[in-house]
Amino acid sequence: MARINAMCRLFLLIVAALVVGLPQPAQTTEPDGDTLRLLLWQAPSTLNPHQAPGIKDQTASRIVYEPLASFDAEGRLVPFLAAEIPSLENGQVAPDGRSVTWKLRPGIKWSDGVPFTAKDVLFTYQYIVNEDVGSSSAGSYKSVAKVEALDNLTIKVTFKDVNPAWSLPFVGVQGMVIHNNKDAASAPANLAPVGTGPYRLKEFRTEDVLLIGEDVVNTVKIIFEPNPEYRDRDSLAFKQVTLQGGGDARTAANAVSEGIVDYAWNLQVGEADLRRLETKGVGRVDLYWGSYVERIMLNFTDPRRETADGERASVEFPHPILTDRRVRQALAVDRRKAAELHGRSGRATANLLVAPAAFASPNTKWEFNLDKARALLDEAGWRDTDSDGVRDRDGVPLALVFQTSINPVREATQDFIKADFGSIGVRVENKLIDSSIFLGSSPDNTNTRRHFYADLEEFAYGNKGPDPGSYMIGWTCAEAAQKKNNWSGTNWARYCNPEYDALFQASATEVDPEKRSALFMAMNDLLIADAAVIPLLEWAYTSGLRNDIAGYDPTPWDAETWDIAKWHRKK
Repeated sequence: MARINAMCRLFLLIVAALVVGLPQPAQTTEPDGDTLRLLLWQAPSTLNPHQAPGIKDQTASRIVYEPLASFDAEGRLVPFLAAEIPSLENGQVAPDGRSVTWKLRPGIKWSDGVPFTAKDVLFTYQYIVNEDVGSSSAGSYKSVAKVEALDNLTIKVTFKDVNPAWSLPFVGVQGMVIHNNKDAASAPANLAPVGTGPYRLKEFRTEDVLLIGEDVVNTVKIIFEPNPEYRDRDSLAFKQVTLQGGGDARTAANAVSEGIVDYAWNLQVGEADLRRLETKGVGRVDLYWGSYVERIMLNFTDPRRETADGERASVEFPHPILTDRRVRQALAVDRRKAAELHGRSGRATANLLVAPAAFASPNTKWEFNLDKARALLDEAGWRDTDSDGVRDRDGVPLALVFQTSINPVREATQDFIKADFGSIGVRVENKLIDSSIFLGSSPDNTNTRRHFYADLEEFAYGNKGPDPGSYMIGWTCAEAAQKKNNWSGTNWARYCNPEYDALFQASATEVDPEKRSALFMAMNDLLIADAAVIPLLEWAYTSGLRNDIAGYDPTPWDAETWDIAKWHRKK
């Protein structure tokens, strides 16, 4: 965040006071005990959980919406809108593994006072699977044949085949139930949600400011208040929750250390910044491991060619350079250096699938050997014929565009990778994109990771539940993100390998836990052996909190606000 001179800053403060409607936007480190202050340095763009481009939007929408159930940190199902967890013992999981029946909690109301029923769950399903919607949650419902409301408090999910992952639909961040107040083909009010959760939306400001030291941070500001219809309304500790989105990760860490906010999300900063957060004794770093892997994706389609109807990165045109496995194998990355940049929040890995532990392969390894990389490129016919330091073949330079979101750690990672690739004769052009765009899901914006109009791209991603099925489906041929599916496919690299597809199809119906685990390990091992992706490091969820905030109990299988009803300020 750039510094501004005193006169300019004074002017901005006056404008900010007028915009926010306060006498003066004074900065204080003393919290209002009745207000919980959250800061997400990537601003949420929607409160619709099934149009959520990333964790930031799920974190915001989870304050309002609830699923039938979710998983705690140990992977145990915890009921929210469900009256109980289905099982073989209570008869709600069919013995043949082809259906599950959920009993819903009675007496639940939406924040507008309308009773919650099974028809809302059915509506949610119809909305998610509608192809015109292009829902970000659709992957969790690929195995579903139909959903039926048996009565007002009973919902039955029937699967296309035997399904060991019966707990995937309507569970966790991709299972939040939305209000049946519109036609299923229409989107719910993305910035005016009506939910069953502990807090309801009071106001959504698209323009606001937050003062952090001498920095004026432009933000959106979302104000929540207790949901008067919430079943445990009297247990809520706060009269107001404010969520501001904007700035950068370093600024967010500073806001916690100064006591300006109570919680800062996703602190993708170096170790020095995390230590600085802790030194003043006001805030603490909360770090836990999950499934997210920071990776470099390789595009298997040509982002420079267009089809007759203007589609780039089409499966019609394979990538002219990266379809050669020798070139992919030559792109050696020093994962230790990447982990050092992340400090305590990153550890080097050779796997794409890292959690739960039962699915993490022990068979892979990585090495950083630039001499071997040079030999592979020589073998593939790429030579520096004009002695300009860049290899070429048939007059085509070995040049790649490498894109990622604006972030100091990712930018530093890009820089050392560019230097290392340059040393073996690969020219890299770094491209930085605002995170709200890069991680977004808009089919109209071509700068998203889904469109992938570059050769390489870096981001963190992982399975959103203990079962990795909806994550690993993202490498199957049918899931290629393209124009005909409105870029909603989860295979953003557009990788296609029949051997991988066969492994995935076998896993979809394998009920033996050990055999199923082995199938997922084999999928991971195949991707690594084929150099289809470059895993960099396991990515820790890293948040900052004021020391007086209690009740925060995160799980890697849901948004960190999943239990916000229990958050409180210590006396």
